Amino acid sequence: MSYIPSLELLAQLDGGSARALARLMSRAEAGTAEARPALAEVYRRAGAAHVIGLTGVPGSGKSTLVAKLAAALRARGERVGIVAIDPSSPYSGGAILGDRIRMAELANDPGVFIRSMATRGATGGMARAALDAVDLLDVAGYRTIILETVGVGQDEVEVAHASDTTVVVSAPGLGDEIQAIKAGVLEIADIHVVSKCDRDDANRTLTDLRQMLTLGTMVGPRRAWAVPVVGVSSYTGQGVDDLLARIAAHRAAMTDSELGRERRRRVAEFRLHKTAETLLLERFAAGAKGLAPALADTLARRASDPYAAARQLIAQTIRKEYTGDLA
Repeated sequence: MSYIPSLELLAQLDGGSARALARLMSRAEAGTAEARPALAEVYRRAGAAHVIGLTGVPGSGKSTLVAKLAAALRARGERVGIVAIDPSSPYSGGAILGDRIRMAELANDPGVFIRSMATRGATGGMARAALDAVDLLDVAGYRTIILETVGVGQDEVEVAHASDTTVVVSAPGLGDEIQAIKAGVLEIADIHVVSKCDRDDANRTLTDLRQMLTLGTMVGPRRAWAVPVVGVSSYTGQGVDDLLARIAAHRAAMTDSELGRERRRRVAEFRLHKTAETLLLERFAAGAKGLAPALADTLARRASDPYAAARQLIAQTIRKEYTGDLA
């Protein structure tokens, strides 16, 4: 099959082609330079969807909850996009992508589009191309997009800078109260969810989280949005409608408000930094191929030091690469 230019795929996307959507996501994930003009146009068109970032420690039931939320939204007639990020192997670069297994019941629903992504070494719980995938789903007409991160633990806070509403999922018996204090999760959550509330020990986790939030309100600045704690059971369906109502309330609070405008500015700044990092790393890797071996030999002979050699490598790669762009 001949290569279809990305701008042509974008035109097909306007016609509702799921295949064009999948191909553009693959090119975004691969970092294909040819696709960037199309992705730039996608970004300009996007902005209508509500992006729900969903994170939490492993074992808290994130993927199962995503499936229940998507099913409830579909029952209301909404089209739902899901970007599920799984950790990748440091050896092969591959990933199990187990979210697809846990969301199998949604696989044949034409109103749900699920894209699994491997982190491929990205830190903070986010795959590099996740935001491009969200934009593509937005332009394709999916008005609710759920961005589920890997659930790596304490350093997973990037989702708060990439979503309109951040949902943090905890579960009874996992020690999440201590994790929340250590990780600063209380600060990134717009909504706290305690999953598996059909268990006997769920009430303790609900109470502890509410008490910690109350303490934070007492000692910290007052917030325009009072962070709720919602108990949910994906097994019985308890709390799913309540959670969707809280998400809708948060969206309303962020619409046409100073708080919402500030959040959108922070999201844009995060996007700017992530894109700049990607471009810098790409340029550096391309330019350093021919220069690094000689500098490494000098370093191995102790004829230089790592800082001087690194400065030289940067000066001869990135600065040279960007001279034309800045002219």
